Amino acid sequence: MSELAERLHEVDGRIADSVRDAGRDPGEITRIVVTKFHPAALVRELAELGVTDVGENRHQDAEPKARELEDLGLTWHFVGQLQSKKARAVRGYAAVVHSLDRDSVVDALARDATDPVRCFVQINLTDDPGRGGVAEADLMPLVERIAAVESLDLLGVMAVAPLDADPLRAFARVRELSERVRALVPSADRISTGMSHDFPEAIREGATHLRIGTAITGNRPTPG
Repeated sequence: MSELAERLHEVDGRIADSVRDAGRDPGEITRIVVTKFHPAALVRELAELGVTDVGENRHQDAEPKARELEDLGLTWHFVGQLQSKKARAVRGYAAVVHSLDRDSVVDALARDATDPVRCFVQINLTDDPGRGGVAEADLMPLVERIAAVESLDLLGVMAVAPLDADPLRAFARVRELSERVRALVPSADRISTGMSHDFPEAIREGATHLRIGTAITGNRPTPG
């Protein structure tokens, strides 16, 4: 077994343990392997190991990688901060966009879309406006805007736990905000939280989509 296969097996085992401990259904969980800065060859190896969902943070890396690997039939998730000017291009390969956080991005992603675009609204759990995500106070107006656009299919909420915070408390807050969103859009019942260092806590607090990078892929190469 390769090192990559060993890490994938270990993480999947930890996910299974966390799901069982939380009394949840394993079928609720989508494990996304984030391959930021890694070459297409590693993604191909992941596909050979059974990985179907792959995440990328940067459009300039994701687009050529997705094109090169079209034959694999992967589901590509865009999990990085999205620029309005790149939204249409990202829509060309990403089946799911996890980072809607402002009106301009919503409008750009929806413009001229022929098929519904699956998306999450990203919540900023910090007081730093420079971080990706919509402030809690502005969450519901943004959700209302997304819900009013026929070409957008809102799946739920996404967030990153602050590094200096207890992840369990952070994810509990996301769960509360998710319930508010679901009161407005009942179908938006999914939660994209949990990364390499905190996915067990995310599972405990209702995460349905885990964005796991280095715990599976190993250390990232130096970005080009």
